[in-house]
Amino acid sequence: MRRLSLQRLRREADVNISPLIDMVFILLIFFMVTTTFIRDNKLDIERPGARTAQTADQRSLRVSIGRRGEIFVDGKPVQEWMLQARIRDINARSRVENILVVADRQVETGMLVKVVDQCRLAGIADVAVAVEQEL
Repeated sequence: MRRLSLQRLRREADVNISPLIDMVFILLIFFMVTTTFIRDNKLDIERPGARTAQTADQRSLRVSIGRRGEIFVDGKPVQEWMLQARIRDINARSRVENILVVADRQVETGMLVKVVDQCRLAGIADVAVAVEQEL
């Protein structure tokens, strides 16, 4: 009789993890879907317009330049003199094929040229500047 009660206790003590696995998959799908809608930079950038604008590759490394000249590489702040080294480090870890420079409309041309030049000196040949599509 005692043996029967131990077996019953063991059956009652089993934990069903199916709902837990379902919740983990639902959360995984939720985060995968919402991450595509997150803004790629922390700056409020008003981009210049162009009629010949083309869609950029989503896998591009993004370098952002704010109105006051602050530089961000994939959302992380970088000093101008460290930009080339940071891009080389990222390129060494994961091969970067192209860079998209997202600059504000009010950024001086000289600053934009410096950033594009540093990106090319880091070994990336395909460097593009993001613009808004004008109709």
